[in-house]
Amino acid sequence: MEAKIGRFFDSVGSFFSGGDSIPWCDRDVIAGCEKEVAEAASEEQKNESLMRLSWALVHSRQSDDVNRGLGMLEASLGNSSSPLQMREKLYLLAVGYYRNGDYPRSRQVLERCLEIAPDWRQAISLKKAVEDKIAKDGLIGIGIATTAVGLLVGGIAAAVARKK
Repeated sequence: MEAKIGRFFDSVGSFFSGGDSIPWCDRDVIAGCEKEVAEAASEEQKNESLMRLSWALVHSRQSDDVNRGLGMLEASLGNSSSPLQMREKLYLLAVGYYRNGDYPRSRQVLERCLEIAPDWRQAISLKKAVEDKIAKDGLIGIGIATTAVGLLVGGIAAAVARKK
């Protein structure tokens, strides 16, 4: 019985916290990536360092970092020389949009990513998390709207009852 109660509270907690499996990145890692970009000796090393920095930024807990990572990735999309690079950049964009709460845009970018690599588990997993967030937000919105309508109807009923 206790195990069932524990699972119930875990599921309720993950519903409200949005427990996803996307890793977080701290400022130390970002600073290390920025240093790596500054010290890159060749254009190839710089591009690889910029990808690592972009990864770190979109996985940050700070929205300013996430926005900076999104800007870097959007600017570099046209420079993708291979489908693998494009897939990686699209996935990181989707992570950034997910972190910013722009779930529809994240889903749209993930669909582009999955066109390149239809069976990529990481993208499939993120797409499921995005769709779960969209569904949860819809349920919460419906709940709020239903409560508001209930309060309005209750208020009207109380006003009519007082007039009698």
